[in-house]
Amino acid sequence: MPFDPDPQIRRHRSTDVTLTVTENGVPAADREVVVAQRNHEFLFGCTGFEFIPLANGELTTRPATGPGGGPGSLGEADAGPVERLAELWLDLFNFATLPFYWGRFEPDRGQPDTARLRETARWFADRGCVVKGHPLAWHTVSAEWLTELSNQEIIEAQTARIRRESTDFAGLIDMWDVINEVVIMPIFDKYDNGLTRICREMGRIPMIRMVFDAARKANPQATLLLNDFDMSAAYECLIEGVLEAGITIDALGLQSHMHQGYWGEEKTLDVLDRFSRYGLPIHFTETTILSGDLMPADIVDLNDHQVSEWPSTPEGEARQADEIVRHYRTLLSHPSVRAMTYWGIADGGWLGAPGGFVRADGTPKPSYDALHALVKGDWWLPPTTFRTDAHGQLRFSAFLGEYELRAAGRTTTFHLATPAT
Repeated sequence: MPFDPDPQIRRHRSTDVTLTVTENGVPAADREVVVAQRNHEFLFGCTGFEFIPLANGELTTRPATGPGGGPGSLGEADAGPVERLAELWLDLFNFATLPFYWGRFEPDRGQPDTARLRETARWFADRGCVVKGHPLAWHTVSAEWLTELSNQEIIEAQTARIRRESTDFAGLIDMWDVINEVVIMPIFDKYDNGLTRICREMGRIPMIRMVFDAARKANPQATLLLNDFDMSAAYECLIEGVLEAGITIDALGLQSHMHQGYWGEEKTLDVLDRFSRYGLPIHFTETTILSGDLMPADIVDLNDHQVSEWPSTPEGEARQADEIVRHYRTLLSHPSVRAMTYWGIADGGWLGAPGGFVRADGTPKPSYDALHALVKGDWWLPPTTFRTDAHGQLRFSAFLGEYELRAAGRTTTFHLATPAT
């Protein structure tokens, strides 16, 4: 029998609501009220790298290569007027990931890009979005100047960096991918870097303890994630070792770049079942689903696939729209999943792949419309008129999130955070 996620989505993502409307402390019977959803409890996320220039008023001086220092180097992409791209982004997502790759954030020691990233975080927060920083520690795109230091100096610089960012952005960014791709970190051999050096010397679990302790101490209120692309038993063993060592992880990050093809429901549910056994919230932190040719299956490191042109195609766009709907429905059917971050709203981002919801010319693809129909359609309560009963009550079912109620010229808000079961 084909997998039907809808009953589980309703079970885990919605609730039955009974509201009592009062006026001067007395139930307002037979009163017309309007209820409207304002936001989702679930974090529907996407990278927000493209909007750093917009948030900082730099559009007229933006480098042609984009904010990452190279075309698509961090997942950002140009796709027509950035203001229109921002409108599309904000009409679909409520959760932004911003880039804190050390080598780009602080290419010259002592000169971090704090002010620009703070303005960008504030820009998203002012528009009702949760913001996450990615990552605080990673061996790739690390600061080149670290290699000039001794291992002990690298350790001191890394922990100081974590304390600085966690403190400087507290209140705007209270969620971090603390350390990225630790499974491969001590054996990474593509090029020399400071993080692989100290991870090889310290070991994975002591490394994780060090960076999590630094982040936790700097911002005790933050949600701290361990993030990896390796969905093998190696990641499971690492997680088990971390938890047995008494290190507190707030959520597990699972990457799902599907450049070689859609995982499918069976694999996705298997991954979710394997990683949910730790009792931790799961975030799908990096997802891409292509609307063009797939990467050859024999490519082991996705970064090794280099092509001069990687277009979106009509056939690929139809396939992507179908797979996007299936993937999001599958994720929301599982109670452990709290967030889903798509890796780039526009084509031409990471690896130049046609993985976005928006084409290179700035026009939305069928996948954008399909996801919008779920997030702001099937899973959304538009302004809806109800009438209270004789006891001033109204009843309805709704997805978890933030709502407003309007009656007699007054407005109040309420939050639905607990599912029906």
